[in-house]
Amino acid sequence: MRIREAKPRDARAVAKVQVDTWKSTYSDIVPDKVLNKMTYESRAKQWRSIISNQMVYVAEDEFGTIIGFANASEQRLSEYSDYEAELYAMYILDEYQRMGIGKQLLEPIVDELVRKEMHSMTVLVLEENESREFYESLGGKEIDRVEIELLDQKLNEIVYGWEDIREIELGH
Repeated sequence: MRIREAKPRDARAVAKVQVDTWKSTYSDIVPDKVLNKMTYESRAKQWRSIISNQMVYVAEDEFGTIIGFANASEQRLSEYSDYEAELYAMYILDEYQRMGIGKQLLEPIVDELVRKEMHSMTVLVLEENESREFYESLGGKEIDRVEIELLDQKLNEIVYGWEDIREIELGH
């Protein structure tokens, strides 16, 4: 397994991981209409731009197939302006979850943020998503809960924050 910085040519593979994990993780949480609208093609176009402008790291299996990714950059939400950075997304294909890949993906993100002198970070996670336990295990503290709406369905997100990401135990 290898972690590396994503390149624009990885956009379709990153999109595939995102679409596949959304469909497996959120099948009983997010409206089917939302999931059915997600396509590899539409997401690949967005990921080409994201990869060119933000931090994106990918995890590859032994054959060079992208099996997960993480994406972060500056804090987008003014209500959390005390936190300098935001982990926008982290997705790992189901069959590779709970193998330490999340920590491995987070390590270069944290390193790059610290190099950029960003020492605090948030992540928003759907309340019904079991992956929230991952962020809790890394010391993420619940700092807020927000209600979002997807096609007339109200969902809750938990906002986790780290005041100092240098304290996250990544198993160095």
